[in-house]
Amino acid sequence: MYGWTGKFLRVDLTKSTITVEDTDPKIAKDFIGGLGMGVKHLYNEIDPKVDPLSPDNKLLMVTGPLTGTGAPAGNRYMVVTKSPLTGAIANSCAAGRFATSLKYAGYDMIIIEGKSKKPVYLWIDDDNAKLRDAQHLWGKSTNQTEITVIAETAPEANVACIGPAGERLVRFACVINDMGRAAGRSGVGAVMGSKNLKAIVVRGTKGVKVADKIGFYKAMVDCYKALDAGYIEEYYHVGTPETVALAQELGVLPTRNYQSGVFKDWERIDGQILADTLSVRRRKGLACPACPVGCGRITKITDPAFAGVGFGPEYESIGLLGSNCGVNNLSAISKAAFICNEMGMDTISTGNTIGCTMELYERGYLPKKDVGRTLNFGDASAMVEMTKKIALREGFGDILAEGAYRVAEKYGHPELFMGVKKQGFPSYEPRGLQGLALAYATEPRGADHIRGEVHETSMFGTLHWRITRDRNIEKVDPLSWKDKPVLVKEVQDWFRIIDSSGICVFLPEMGVGEDHLRALLETATGIDFGSHKGFMRTGERIFNQERLFNLKAGFTAKDDTLPKRMLEEPMPEGPAKGMVVHLDEMLPEYYKVRGWNASGVPTLEKLHELGLE
Repeated sequence: MYGWTGKFLRVDLTKSTITVEDTDPKIAKDFIGGLGMGVKHLYNEIDPKVDPLSPDNKLLMVTGPLTGTGAPAGNRYMVVTKSPLTGAIANSCAAGRFATSLKYAGYDMIIIEGKSKKPVYLWIDDDNAKLRDAQHLWGKSTNQTEITVIAETAPEANVACIGPAGERLVRFACVINDMGRAAGRSGVGAVMGSKNLKAIVVRGTKGVKVADKIGFYKAMVDCYKALDAGYIEEYYHVGTPETVALAQELGVLPTRNYQSGVFKDWERIDGQILADTLSVRRRKGLACPACPVGCGRITKITDPAFAGVGFGPEYESIGLLGSNCGVNNLSAISKAAFICNEMGMDTISTGNTIGCTMELYERGYLPKKDVGRTLNFGDASAMVEMTKKIALREGFGDILAEGAYRVAEKYGHPELFMGVKKQGFPSYEPRGLQGLALAYATEPRGADHIRGEVHETSMFGTLHWRITRDRNIEKVDPLSWKDKPVLVKEVQDWFRIIDSSGICVFLPEMGVGEDHLRALLETATGIDFGSHKGFMRTGERIFNQERLFNLKAGFTAKDDTLPKRMLEEPMPEGPAKGMVVHLDEMLPEYYKVRGWNASGVPTLEKLHELGLE
């Protein structure tokens, strides 16, 4: 095989055995790698009704065929499992050097099953893989863990690990690699912790072979020529925090648990302010392999109340830990994000949970005695304190560690949870972005902005992720719900291909389209992925496979919904004032476009068309 290594590792932690197996060529062709290959294997190997934190659940780390090839931003891997937060399919992507090391060691993926009797870490050194004792690592932060295991293995090794949040089974714990790159959403770190697996350490020296070296080189050159220089320049200097101003302008910056999309103090948490005051330098030496941007940065906080040094924060962290909690202090927001990285915890779900809890408190539904202190919107110290308590399941943090939905349900007001399938919204208010609202409602892993980025068409004018090079969709009206079902379906399928190939999700936003990606995949693997329709059908196949998993797990069309606030309470201010989400108008049409019946179940004809019957 080319692009793929043709091998993967199966690690049985119960038996303490490690075996090498062959990558199935048909699964590789039909599902590409990354997300697609992970979803297919998980569907084949576990009962979707399994307890996510039991030994019967499996955790997969899967690279794509472009990972490690030198393709622009070809540095990603996907963590796939059943989510302890939602009970649905879980998949979370991360960049950095870990994925490339895994490919260079000779493996397309790792399938982890069972549970170790004691804490262990997996050490992979090319063809040699072994489990090592990790009791001395239990309780350490992700940074401490990485430093320690590299000292025990090899200086050039790369590490993916969990922190105390994963050990304590915080339902939105994540996996951290390369000191701050996070496979953040859906609680994949809690599954890793439930298996007593502290870290995976990899040194790879073999490289990756491509089928057509000359053709692949040409495809890479074409990709670089297509990149938007202005976009790259902006991301180089400011990064994702530039989105704060744009979200405020559209009235979709989450504010006080999504009660509004307008934050009066937005300028105090703006990306340019962050770049000018707290960012000290880019992540020198730690930029992702083959990345044309290098957007990560180191931030130093000098405020004595929140002093520290770390990576980020990114826009999602600023929106959820900042405006969503009514907090206008960038030092506090950055500190909370640092804690999340060190403890191994999703910043989006953390901010979503704290924001929801602040509204419960202010409405009088949550007694002060339960919290142990006041918990009002805008209290920066409280937000940081709760972040620490969640990670350690300390005091009231033990309740918050269950996630926003379970907190709101416990105190009798689940309607104040802002999310889908028990996973909180990312940092975009859906009432002002009708297409993204539909994507939130229908994404298999719960509320998700990455694979339904319809908001890009509204926020950045022309469609940066444009699916074909010659296609240039003009700015889409964010408040219109007409024609959004077709667009959402197309975008969701497209991002399945991206997340399966092993490239960064930002690359298409920089100008790389379907023809570029298909050329990279075909010259790397030697496989003809067919016409535009055939290529896009691959993404559709992956999406439907996720849907089938969720249906078997017990999800129905009733779960494709949004909170009452989004559907019935008009936006109180800003450009989207008076808007609610018109989900009832969009969802039936979306099901038809997908080839599903009125109950949201794929028809036999659709399954046959996709080869999933």
